Amino acid sequence: MARKAGKSARTAWQPSVESLPAVIPVSNPVTKGRTKPVHPHQNLDRSVMAAMARVTGGVSPHAVADAWTDWWLHMARAPGRQLELIERAQQSGLKLMSHALHATSGRTEPAPFTPKAHDTRWTHSDWAKPPFSLWQQGFLAMQDWWDHATDDLRGLRHKSAERTGFMMRQLLDTVSPSNFPGMNPEIIAKTLETSGRNLAEGAAHFATDAVQTLTQSRREIPAAFALGEHLACTPGKVVYRNDIMELIQYSPQTETVHPEPVLIVPAWIMKYYILDLSPDNSLINWLVGQGHTVFCISWCNPTADQADLSLEDYRKRGVMAALEAINAIVPEQKIHANGYCLGGTMLAIAAATMARDGDDRLASVTLMAAQVDFVEAGELLLFLDESQVAYLEDMMWEQGYLDRPQMARTFAAIRSEDLIYTRAVRRYFLGVEDLPSDITVWNGDTTRMPARMHSEYLRGIFLENRITAGRFAVEGKVIALKDIAAPMFVVATETDHIAPWRSVYKTQLFTDNDLTFVLTKGGHNGGILSEPGHKGRHYRISHRRAGARYLGPDSWISGHDPQPGSWWEEWGCWLAAQSSDKARPPRMGATEKGYPPLCDAPGTYIHQT
Repeated sequence: MARKAGKSARTAWQPSVESLPAVIPVSNPVTKGRTKPVHPHQNLDRSVMAAMARVTGGVSPHAVADAWTDWWLHMARAPGRQLELIERAQQSGLKLMSHALHATSGRTEPAPFTPKAHDTRWTHSDWAKPPFSLWQQGFLAMQDWWDHATDDLRGLRHKSAERTGFMMRQLLDTVSPSNFPGMNPEIIAKTLETSGRNLAEGAAHFATDAVQTLTQSRREIPAAFALGEHLACTPGKVVYRNDIMELIQYSPQTETVHPEPVLIVPAWIMKYYILDLSPDNSLINWLVGQGHTVFCISWCNPTADQADLSLEDYRKRGVMAALEAINAIVPEQKIHANGYCLGGTMLAIAAATMARDGDDRLASVTLMAAQVDFVEAGELLLFLDESQVAYLEDMMWEQGYLDRPQMARTFAAIRSEDLIYTRAVRRYFLGVEDLPSDITVWNGDTTRMPARMHSEYLRGIFLENRITAGRFAVEGKVIALKDIAAPMFVVATETDHIAPWRSVYKTQLFTDNDLTFVLTKGGHNGGILSEPGHKGRHYRISHRRAGARYLGPDSWISGHDPQPGSWWEEWGCWLAAQSSDKARPPRMGATEKGYPPLCDAPGTYIHQT
């Protein structure tokens, strides 16, 4: 298969031993440890795999088949478990029969099966009335049975159990009665109310989405959410730019500021302005208003020509280059560093490297919804194994990056009942147009991932979990999180399906410094966007002194009651306590040192598509 036009001018990226930041010998993912060079014919294999990956959406068929084979073989030799499932099916059948008899006779009783907490498909009141309640309860009974059928089984790999359970949930979601107009009472009521206009409008929405999917085009950002005007509109200047990132310095909003500046390292999987949405929920705008000099990295949206960008490039020419620029603009001051999601993982690597090398420029380290250990990394990494990583590598080798739609499908699949099917019902059958909001606009403004860096991240950090295993090396020498002496502030969110809070909590297991841990209400994004005054918010907080003994997450949560309010205010007080007395704000940029203001915030990289 021929490579895409425009790629012949550069060397085709291939994962290698040198591309993986490890201190111990690592086998080449293509040669499987063989010392002889890769045979050119293997490029044919990779082209075939890349073509298959486009058809399957980047999911390895081997990973799927391996999970089901493992489950089936163990289930086949477990007659006791089979009897247990037969009994459960019989009990569920009797419950359904009893419910049907009571429902058809007009008697009311509690439904035997209830939807899961995050499942919003059944909110319409008519789902409690026959015949809709019978269809709903039948579906929930099936869901309940398969949850138990794919639960852990003696001898079965835990990952296989999780995978089969996930796949069955995906399959069952396709046949949910809520998806069919003749079985969904909300669709029927809407159709009668509008004389079918909702279906006509839904068909128009479907046609628009189909064209967009086929052409791989992206929706334009509505004028009401224009970047730099309504979103990402905190005033500032871009004071440094290279091929990987722009560094934004925000204009002071107070007469005096804490001398120690704040650097924010966002994730590169999405654009940085999740932390600078509308002015009322912008973490950056709030932080500037608290009297801090704030800098933020805005990552580029890489193209195929940047496929060779490495994890080390992002550390060195991203985080470290930003620190150098801040040191020039605000000299002789330590820096408060804040990392969000993958940006927090990168910041942890950078901080551990600095500690190892005796670099004490960090006044503090804040990690928001960021993991350093990936044993319990959640459903996002459910199918991550050697087969899946190789599959993704071949797809990226062919196109030079992991593309936006491929990542978007992965995130949507994790909560398919809400992000896929509930949205489809509303849009295509109820005729309801998606109303844009600041966070939905940001969510649609996705980015690409450079092939080499993403492969290194998947292998070295996710798959092999090298950071906490003591096997992650930077510049040929291993790093250790326990070397970090700067105080830390670690934030996790209660319902995070990308960085589960127990996984984030394990930062305490691998560090010995002074550490404040916060568990806040919400998910991966919503929990972080918890501005003061946000209704219904709460958080738990604890402080661990340097060298204190480790306390497990279950013991921790049982001993810390939720407090109402926003964790931002706790963080603001903590930052102030780690900072010096306020003084006059620094100037914007440092032209004489090579850091002149280049343009107004939010810069140019935020507009890359």
